[in-house]
Amino acid sequence: MSAIPKHVELQSSTAEQEEARLTRRGFLNLAGKALLALSGLLGLGGLLKFLSYQPDPAPPTQFELGSASDYPPGSRTVISEARAVLLHGESGFTALSLVCPHLGCTVGLAPEGYACPCHGSRFTPGGGVDNGPASQAMRPLTVEETPDGEPILHTDS
Repeated sequence: MSAIPKHVELQSSTAEQEEARLTRRGFLNLAGKALLALSGLLGLGGLLKFLSYQPDPAPPTQFELGSASDYPPGSRTVISEARAVLLHGESGFTALSLVCPHLGCTVGLAPEGYACPCHGSRFTPGGGVDNGPASQAMRPLTVEETPDGEPILHTDS
C-alpha cells in the first residue's frame, strides 16, 4: 500500500491532465514556432535552388548554311536560328543581323528593306537607317565560304 493518501493522487493526476491540455497561449506559441520553422525550411530551399542554378549553354555563333546553290544571286534569305538575313549579291555573300539596334527586337523583311515591329524603325535593303527611332544601322555579320563554296555564317563578329 501506498503512504500517499488517495485524495493527493487524484489531485496530482488532475494537475497532470491540466498540464497536458493545450491552452490558447500554448497553441499560439506552438503555431508560431511551427510557422517560423516552415518559413526557414522554405527559405533554405530557395537558397539551395539559387546556389545550384545552371545557366543555359551559350547559343551557337557559327551556322553552316548548306550549298551555295540554295541561295540564288540577288536573294535575301532569313536564317531564323541565327536571327540574321543572308544576302547573295554580285560580289558574293554578306549578312546582316536582324536584331534591331534600337531595343533588340527581331527585324522583319519588308518590300523596301527591313522593318522593326516594336517601334517602327525602317532600314534600307543594305541595312542603313531609313526611319527612326533606331539611330544605328543593322549590324553586318561575317560570312566565309568553305573551299567547296558553302557559306558559313558567324554571328559573333
